[in-house]
Amino acid sequence: MTRMPLLRLCTLALRQLLRDARASEVRVLFFALLVAVAASTAIGYFGARLNGAMQLRASEFLGADLVLQGNSPARAEQIEAGATLGLRHAQVVEFTSVVGADAGIQLSSIKAADPAYPLRGELRSAAAPYAEETPGGGPAPGEAWVEPRLLVALGLAIGDSIDVGMKTLRMTRVLTYEPDRANNFYSLTPRVLINLDDLQATGVIQPGSRVTYRELWRGEPEALAQYRQAVDKDLAANQRLRDTRDGNRQIGGALGKAERYLNMASLVAVLLAGVAVALSASRYAARRLDASALLRCLGLSRREALGLYCVQLAALGLVAAVAGAAIGWLAQLGLFRLLHGLMPSTIPPGGITPALAGIATGLVALAGFALPPLAALGRVPPLRVLRRDLLPVPPSSWLVYGTALLALGLIMWRLSLDLLLTFALLGGGLIAALVLGGLLLLGLRSLRRLLVGAPLTWRLGLGQLLRHPLAAAGQALAFGLILLAMGLVALLRAELLDNWQAQLPKDAPNHFALNILPDDRDAFAQHLRDANATSAPLYPVIPGRLTHINQEPVRQLVSKESTGERAVQRDLSLTWAADLPQGNALVAGRWWQATPPSDDVPGVSVESELAASLNLKLGDLLDFDIGGQPRQARVSSLRTVHWDSFQPNFYMIFQPGTLQGLPTTYLTSFYLAPGHDQQVVALSRAFPAASILQVDALLAQLRSILAQVTLAVQYVLLFVLAAGLAVLFAGLQATLDERIRQGALLRALGAGRPLLVRARRIEFGLLGVASGLLAALGCELISWALYRYAFDLQWSPHPWLLLLPVLGALLIGGAGVWGTRRALNASPLTVLREG
Repeated sequence: MTRMPLLRLCTLALRQLLRDARASEVRVLFFALLVAVAASTAIGYFGARLNGAMQLRASEFLGADLVLQGNSPARAEQIEAGATLGLRHAQVVEFTSVVGADAGIQLSSIKAADPAYPLRGELRSAAAPYAEETPGGGPAPGEAWVEPRLLVALGLAIGDSIDVGMKTLRMTRVLTYEPDRANNFYSLTPRVLINLDDLQATGVIQPGSRVTYRELWRGEPEALAQYRQAVDKDLAANQRLRDTRDGNRQIGGALGKAERYLNMASLVAVLLAGVAVALSASRYAARRLDASALLRCLGLSRREALGLYCVQLAALGLVAAVAGAAIGWLAQLGLFRLLHGLMPSTIPPGGITPALAGIATGLVALAGFALPPLAALGRVPPLRVLRRDLLPVPPSSWLVYGTALLALGLIMWRLSLDLLLTFALLGGGLIAALVLGGLLLLGLRSLRRLLVGAPLTWRLGLGQLLRHPLAAAGQALAFGLILLAMGLVALLRAELLDNWQAQLPKDAPNHFALNILPDDRDAFAQHLRDANATSAPLYPVIPGRLTHINQEPVRQLVSKESTGERAVQRDLSLTWAADLPQGNALVAGRWWQATPPSDDVPGVSVESELAASLNLKLGDLLDFDIGGQPRQARVSSLRTVHWDSFQPNFYMIFQPGTLQGLPTTYLTSFYLAPGHDQQVVALSRAFPAASILQVDALLAQLRSILAQVTLAVQYVLLFVLAAGLAVLFAGLQATLDERIRQGALLRALGAGRPLLVRARRIEFGLLGVASGLLAALGCELISWALYRYAFDLQWSPHPWLLLLPVLGALLIGGAGVWGTRRALNASPLTVLREG
C-alpha cells in the first residue's frame, strides 16, 4: 500500500477543515481555544505590565532597581559587568562617624553619594528647618545636607560648617527625605548626606572600619537579570543583591499577593477553557467516526487517518491561538486606556513574552484535553461504513488522564503557581465534585420512584437525566465548574481583597517616631494624645548584634542569602516587653513566666522565620554584643509577626530586666489625620532629638497596589465568564445530536413545541440547581483551604453562596433551552430519515 505524501495529507486536512468550519462543534472548539489564549495573554500582559509598573514605583523605596551591597567595595569586574550591559550606576557609601563643630561633637550616620544618586525617586530638602521642602538635587562637593536634629544637637544653623573627619563641610540644606531611608530605618543617630567626592578627604574610612558600600543599578529588566546572573555566582561572603521584593517587606508582600491572585484567576479561566476544549473535542471526534471509516476504506492507514485529524486540530489551534493572542493584547490595551487615571504614569510595554506564553498555554491545553478523544479516530474499523454500531476501541484511561494532568502541570509551571495554592484550588474542587456527584447519582435514582404519578412535562424533562444518570451527573459537574469558578473568583475578590485592605486600614500609622529619649518618653506620649493621634505603644530600642548560638559563632551556622545571614551582618533593633505585642502570635513556647528560669538566664522571644533560618529551637542559648557589653538570653518562645501592619515590629523581644543599664531610646508609630502638618512640626520642635518619619508615600504605594489588583480581578472576571460560557455551550453541544433525535421522535408521536420547551426548562433548571449546590460546596471547601493554608486568613461561612443554586437554575436553564433550540426546530421527517 503506497503512503499518501505529507503535503497532500495536509492539503486534504485543511480542505476538510474549511468545509466543516460552520459545524457547531468546530465553532465551539475554536471559541474555547480563543478564550483560553485571550484570557491567558490578557492576564499575562496585564500582570506583567502592572507588576512592572508597581516594581518601578516600589523601586523608589530602594533608590534603584537593583542594589549590590556589602561591607567592602565592589570589585572592578562587578562594576564593569553592569556598565557593559548599559545599566545606569550610582554609588553610595554609608558609615557612622563623629561630626564636630565649635560647640561640640555628635555621632552621626553619614551617607556619601555620587551625583547620580538616587536612580529611582528623589531627594527632598528644605532651606531651613521646618521650611517648605523642594524635590531633587544633592549636595555639591564641599557641602552637606543634614537632618534638623543635628542642628539642634550642636546648636548650629544652615550656613555653618561641620567637620567630618579631616574635611570641613558647609551645611547648605536640611535633609527631609531619602527614598531609600528604609535601609537604615531605625538609625539612632542624625543623618548627614555628603558628596562622594569628599569621602576620601575625610580620612574616616580605614581598614577595619564598619562601612556599607551600595552599588545602585537601573535599567531594563532583561539587562538587570543578565547582570544578576553574571554577578550572583561570584558574590563575596559579605555581599548580596537586593531588589524591590526584599528591599521592603510591605511592598514585597503586596506584590507577591497580587501576582499569586492574578495567576490563580488565570488558571481558573484556562482550566474552564480546557474543559470546554475536552467536551468539544469529544463531539468533534464522535461526528467524524463515519468519515474516518470511509477514509480507511479508501486506503488511508490508521496512522494517516490519525495524522489527518491531528493536522486539522493543529491548524484550528494555531489560528485560534494567534487570534486569541491578538484579542488578549488588544483587551489589555483597552483596560489600561480605561484606567489610565488610576494607573502609574510609567507602564512598561510588556514585550512579546506574554503573547507567546498565551499561545503556548492554549496549544498545551488543546493537546492535553483534545488528543485523547481524537486518538479514537485512528482506530475506527473500516467495517463501520456498513455497520454503524461498530465503535473504535476507546483509549486507555491512563492516556486520557495522563495527558490532561501533564497539560495541567505544564500550565501550572508556566504560571509559576504556588503548589500549595494550586492543590488547595484543585483538591477542594475534586472533593466537592466527588461528594456532590455521588449525592446527585443517589438523588436521580430516588427520583425514578417519585415520577410514577408526575405530570408528563416532568417525566419528559427528567427522563433524559434518568436514562443516563452518569452523563447527567457529568453535565451537572461541568456546569457546576462554571458557577464554582465564577463564585470563587467573586468570593476572593470581595473578601480576600477586602481582608487585605482591612490589614491596611485608613488609620494605619503614617508616621514613625524614632530616637525618643527616656526623659522625653512621657511628655512625647502626652503630646500625641493632645494631637488626637492614634499611637502604638512606645517600645524601648537598643541596637545589638547576635554573635553566638549555643557557644558557637553565629556566622558558621547560617547559609548565604538567608534571612539569618542578613540579620547577623548588622545590628538588630532589640527591645523588651512584658506583654505580647499586637500583631504577634506565639507558635512555640510560652510568654514570660512570673519567675525566671532555674539557671537565671533571661528569656528572649524570636520571630519564627528568623528562627528557622538560624535553626533555633526552644532552649537555645544566645549571646549578644550590645554596645560592647555581652548579654545572654535563652530562647523561650517563637512567634509570627504581621509585618504589613505598620506597627513597630522586632525580630527579638527580651524579657523585661534583661537589658537593664544599657543606653536606650524609644520608638513608636502613630496615625495623624491629613491636614495636621503643623502639629508634626510642633512635635519636632518640642522634641528635637527625636526623628519623625512620614510613611504616607509607602502607604499610598500599598493602597495603590491593592486598588490595582482589585481592578485587575474585576477584569479577569470577564474572561472567567467567557470561559464558563464556552464550557456551557460545549456541554450542550456534546448531547445535541441525541437531543435532536429524541425531539424529532417526540414530535412525530404528537408532542407539541410548548410541551418540549417546558420539559427542557425543567431538565436544565434541575441541572442548574444541582450545579449551584456543587459550586457552593466547592467554594466553601476551596476558600477554607486557601484561607487556612495559602493566605493565612481567618475563614468564616458564606451564606450568600446559597444564591448559587438559584443563579444556576436561571443561567443553566435559560442557556440550555436556547442552546438546544435546534432540537426543537429540526424537521422530524428529515431527522428520522437520516437516522
